[in-house]
Amino acid sequence: MAAGISAAITPKPFRFLQSAYVFSKPTSSISLFPPPNLSLHRSTIYRARRKIFFSVCVVLEDQKQRTQMENSVEKVPDYSVDSQISSTERLAEKLARKRSERFTYLVAAVMSSFGITSMAVMAVYYRFYWQLEGGEVPLSEMFGTFALSVGAAVGMEFWARWAHKALWHASLWHMHESHHRPREGPFELNDVFAIINAVPAIALLSYGFFHKGLVPGLCFGAGLGITVFGIAYMFVHDGLVHKRFPVGPIANVPYFRKVAAAHSLHHSDKFNGVPYGLFLGPKELEEVGGLEELEKEIKKRVKSSNA
Repeated sequence: MAAGISAAITPKPFRFLQSAYVFSKPTSSISLFPPPNLSLHRSTIYRARRKIFFSVCVVLEDQKQRTQMENSVEKVPDYSVDSQISSTERLAEKLARKRSERFTYLVAAVMSSFGITSMAVMAVYYRFYWQLEGGEVPLSEMFGTFALSVGAAVGMEFWARWAHKALWHASLWHMHESHHRPREGPFELNDVFAIINAVPAIALLSYGFFHKGLVPGLCFGAGLGITVFGIAYMFVHDGLVHKRFPVGPIANVPYFRKVAAAHSLHHSDKFNGVPYGLFLGPKELEEVGGLEELEKEIKKRVKSSNA
């Protein structure tokens, strides 16, 4: 605006022959010539007018800028303190909710694992105690029980890999999807699969516990192997990988750390969902050329745990 005013009122250079007289017209022939000091007066007036003009423009411009700055300061409210308080409250509520969820799941995990482990140990003790009552050691039955225990634990890894890819990410995705989304609450719909896998384990353990012979011994060993795999899966997958409860020194085991990093890559979908298995997940990544990403994920998890 100040520039517009200056352009509108800037005087043109004074020309004596084309400009109007500053003083009144002379009435006699003697006054046809201008006074001796007329040019001096006109230049003085011109300089005075220019000085007044520039001084006024500067004052108007400064006043305008000052007014705009004051208005802008007055119109912008200060919400910094309120926003900091509200963000702190939201963060505190989120942390409290997370602690409550972790504690709830920790109680459930400890009770279930302790209960199942205690029942499995007692079942193994009493079963072999009853077998040795007659004084004869059933070696074939004992060997079959231990062999099926190890075989079932290893076989569950391959079963979990196949079911994870062919069922959970296919026809049962509506249930497994809860595991790939932010969890709301201590539990998720995907936890139902743990209960489903526990049903055959309990059935096999019960049949092998109340019967004697090679076949009951094999069934008992199979149920025991499924139980051992389920407990290990819960601690490594739910505790170490997804941090649903603290796992203690398990987090410092190098291979378990690699397993956790591999499963984190499964949730990132960098290799079309690979790995689908858990304990053999690093081997699956090696087959698809994901060792470099695996090492990066391991370093990131180590840095996060140290921090």
